[in-house]
Amino acid sequence: MITNKHIKQSPDNVPQLIKNDPYLKSYKDTIIGRQQYIIKKEKQLLKRYKSLSNFANGHLYYGLHRKKKSWIFREWAPNATQIFLIGSFSNWQEQPDLQLKRINEQGTWEIELPLNTLKHLDYYKLKVYWPNGGGDRIPSYAKYVVQDPTTKLFCARVWQPTTRSYKFKHPVPTQEIKSPIIYETHIGMAQEEPKVGSYNEFRIKILPKIAEAGYNTLQIMGIGEHPFYGSFGYQVSNFFAPSSRFGTPDELKKLIDEAHRLGLYVIMDLVHSHSVKNEEEGIANFDGTVYQYFHEGDRGLHSAWDTLCFNYQNPGVLHYLLSNCKYWLEEFKLDGYRFDGVTSMLYHHHGLSKNFTHYDEYFNNDTDQDALAYLALANKLIHQVNPAAITIAEDMSGMPGLAVPLEHGGCGFDYKLGMGLPDFWIKIIKEQRDEQWSMDSIWYELTNRRHDEKVISYCESHDQALVGDKTIIFRLMDKDIYYHMQTNDRNIIIDRGIALHKMIRLITLTTARGGYLNFMGNEFGHPEWIDFPRQGNNWSYHYARRQWHLVNDPDLCYQYLAKFDQAMIQLVKDNNLLLMGDPALTWTHYNDHVLGFSRGKFLFIFNFDPTRSYTDYSIPTPAGTYNIILNTDDPLYGGLNRIDTKMNYITFKPGHDKNQNRLSLYLPARTALVLQKHE
Repeated sequence: MITNKHIKQSPDNVPQLIKNDPYLKSYKDTIIGRQQYIIKKEKQLLKRYKSLSNFANGHLYYGLHRKKKSWIFREWAPNATQIFLIGSFSNWQEQPDLQLKRINEQGTWEIELPLNTLKHLDYYKLKVYWPNGGGDRIPSYAKYVVQDPTTKLFCARVWQPTTRSYKFKHPVPTQEIKSPIIYETHIGMAQEEPKVGSYNEFRIKILPKIAEAGYNTLQIMGIGEHPFYGSFGYQVSNFFAPSSRFGTPDELKKLIDEAHRLGLYVIMDLVHSHSVKNEEEGIANFDGTVYQYFHEGDRGLHSAWDTLCFNYQNPGVLHYLLSNCKYWLEEFKLDGYRFDGVTSMLYHHHGLSKNFTHYDEYFNNDTDQDALAYLALANKLIHQVNPAAITIAEDMSGMPGLAVPLEHGGCGFDYKLGMGLPDFWIKIIKEQRDEQWSMDSIWYELTNRRHDEKVISYCESHDQALVGDKTIIFRLMDKDIYYHMQTNDRNIIIDRGIALHKMIRLITLTTARGGYLNFMGNEFGHPEWIDFPRQGNNWSYHYARRQWHLVNDPDLCYQYLAKFDQAMIQLVKDNNLLLMGDPALTWTHYNDHVLGFSRGKFLFIFNFDPTRSYTDYSIPTPAGTYNIILNTDDPLYGGLNRIDTKMNYITFKPGHDKNQNRLSLYLPARTALVLQKHE
């Protein structure tokens, strides 16, 4: 437990978060107050428990469990007056011997049944009654929920195979991943065929591609069961059930086990920011009240998402959500989470129409202190259960301290998403001619990060691939991507797109301080957007898939981008580049559009100029001998082969400045070089 003695880092009682950033001094009382509130909330939860991990065992108590000689089922429904277990085993009728009993004042209901009452894959629900009403409900801790193909209604199923459930065979990768190189993916749309892909298909066909590409972390979207496929999995209905659209719980376990065998961490998008409004499919109005899980009135409604917002002040809600955090880690051997919608959780206004341009906006009454406390306790719990776990906050507000340890005044996340980077790249590609790009602006946007927080950098994620937006490759090439991507039919637009696609990715990855993320297919410039089946496209799966054949076609240019992506990731991984400390700027030139920086023994030079190639371009750098180990102009990566990579480059002292060492380089237009200093 965090205690007051951990807050007092020094005699002046100033949290480390403030020492790291003196501009936060004005908010000292607020920051310390938040720490104390987290401590208070934890103490309230742990009155009868030794630790958060001990507290967060709701999934082991509630729901359906098979014992040696019976079944036991429990549900939390404080406002209910009667509850019946109904299902295929009772012909969906209420029966006296299937009625639950209320066993405590907190609203726990229970029933114990003979073993022959239920069997594997039986369908079941609850019939819940409350004052002046009632309705069918899926149990809140249901671990397998399926959709009827005819009625489209969802229902829980008993998941208790006659043989033992899947037993994991492979350990988590033994080497802790301290610089996650993340491959963001969606199981359903990962296949080439226009359909919903499965866990098994992903395990067999897609996992090898990801491992071969060099990524070390798999981030899976849309795992929690959700009624609307087109929500990308961000409107969850059943928080303990892996989506049955893709297969069974055991098939998901097989997928994760195989990923571990291939050396990949596996994290999932965890959506605790909101829930669907659906009553029969989800937990809305579960016991006849809104307030069981959610806020009442306007505060409980997310106007932009048309969903319900959790009440993080309610101990029952905290028990439910914290148990959910622990459940996925233990049951499926996950290696962490990307917390979705953190901005929405942190503020009463959900971040809507806010620019967050001043520190005042982080430390005023708009902040939901209970949500912040929940996130802090969730991070503490996750790292209690798995100290090597990765937690990432998807926050666009930039609240200071989210990825700072709890005892230092922060929230305890390991990483934050660098959500401003995709917006920056899209903005300059869309609004500025190439010759207007500012090297200083590029450097500032890539490196303007808090030094006490690690960030996951990325050029684009699934957000930029959705219909209504455009990926980087589409903004660079537009319709020409359909007509001129043959290796023998490239035009100037394709050449520009290939060159900038590589350069943007290389500079984003190699300046990252923490980790890097890519959405599946974007590494090779997937040519089409994502559009899930809906009425507007006649329920088509044509755009809800990935065209892997493109990258394997030797006559198409997609192969070049994929090979370069693999090469730059291998360079970063082999040399632990992201652990080398901050990149150091060595050169920018406004008119030349040249930018150079060093990191460890490596030198990175970018010439973003669209037309000018420079001969004997002089770059200041530490003295020594260098050789080129990666360059975007290599024909292997679709370049024009203008650079001699075999020669050694030796620094010299120019006549006008004997105190400075420089390299003289040939820098073709729209190219990037990576040079390594000889030991």
